[in-house]
Amino acid sequence: MYNSCLKIPDMFQASGPDHDDFFAYRCILVNGPVIVGAGPSGLAVGAGLKGQGVPFVMLERADCIASLWQNRTYDRLKLHLPKQFCQLPNFPFPEEFPEYPTKYQFISYLESYAKQFNINPHFNETVQSAKYDEIFGLWRVKTISTSSSDIPCQVEYICKWLVVATGENAEKVLPEFEGLQDFGGHVMHAGDYKSGESFHGKRVLVVGCGNSGMEVSLDLCNHNVSPSMVVRSSVHVLPREVLGRSTFELAATMMKRLPLWMVDKVLLLVSRLILGNVDRYGLKRPCLGPLQLKDTQGKTPVLDIGALEKIRSGKIKVVPGIKRFSSGKVELVNSEILEIDSVILATGYRSNVPSWLKENEFFTEDGIPKNPFPNGWKGNAGLYAVGFTRRGLSGASLDAMSVALDIAKSWKEDTMQKKKTVAARHRRCISHF
Repeated sequence: MYNSCLKIPDMFQASGPDHDDFFAYRCILVNGPVIVGAGPSGLAVGAGLKGQGVPFVMLERADCIASLWQNRTYDRLKLHLPKQFCQLPNFPFPEEFPEYPTKYQFISYLESYAKQFNINPHFNETVQSAKYDEIFGLWRVKTISTSSSDIPCQVEYICKWLVVATGENAEKVLPEFEGLQDFGGHVMHAGDYKSGESFHGKRVLVVGCGNSGMEVSLDLCNHNVSPSMVVRSSVHVLPREVLGRSTFELAATMMKRLPLWMVDKVLLLVSRLILGNVDRYGLKRPCLGPLQLKDTQGKTPVLDIGALEKIRSGKIKVVPGIKRFSSGKVELVNSEILEIDSVILATGYRSNVPSWLKENEFFTEDGIPKNPFPNGWKGNAGLYAVGFTRRGLSGASLDAMSVALDIAKSWKEDTMQKKKTVAARHRRCISHF
């Protein structure tokens, strides 16, 4: 898959003041792309490359594939969309799986996917930096590996193609609140939440009203906890199904014939008929429709799976934004003061690309490709991105197929040229005899 380099002359001699320590590194020349990230996006690219016979190295900072799903999701999580919209290329879900697989079933599916296509990531290997060497036309990817021993090993990969597959949800978003350090109670991100079982009898404040905030609040209710949920801004709440059919599937069907704004009008009308006027419960809808908002700002509408009923009954209390925390209390922007024991920050995730990719043309400062879907998968100099479409697993799969085909074409042309060069040298060598 790759060749170890005991010595690569000249290329690294001008690598900076630390070049004398260069040979403390392990240096690997990759005959193919380096893929950063072993989540669904990275796996989909790897499977596509396997099908084309292209070797690659896949780097993953965690000790497993799909670490977001395995380590940072709550126990009751299920796929929000029907399984046919979440499957990766060339590998359907098992027929016996329900329409909305559980997180454990999805993890099992991903592990089967990796096994099916013989994908073996380098686990416990964190990318420190990735920079394009314009002189040699190659990417230099520096990592810290802890996979082989307790002593970190520095590794540098040299490759012609780099695939960024770390996605939109690589790091937790932890907003700052006045007085939170004085709160004194238990504070956690929703990524660390597993179940409401440990919160029995507690007064819990859930900060955030997206799908995670709604589902965490619902799970707390199911464990006889009465949470307060902070709704700081407007939010679209849609029914997960309409007359037994997935709302997403309905929208996708309409989008083939109708403009986006018209599909939004239909969705909002249907939602009003099924859910009623959610404004009266403190859930004010944005001015833009749910699909337009997702398309322009990446904000996903909430698909209701039971939280709205708990809000109507008062078991989930909707409260406005936070002004400040104090010992055992939180003051809201409407001057109301709540006594609470725990805070769960359902405040989402963000890309971590700017922290390690030394490039500013393809990605924005927020770590998202500047060109929107479907044109955000390919940059310059062999740089690619997968998992940033804001269109979930289906969008990632489409980009993964495009990336794999594009790299395979370039790799095969490059390999053919090398073979021709070697053959020409061989002929010249024979002519001397």
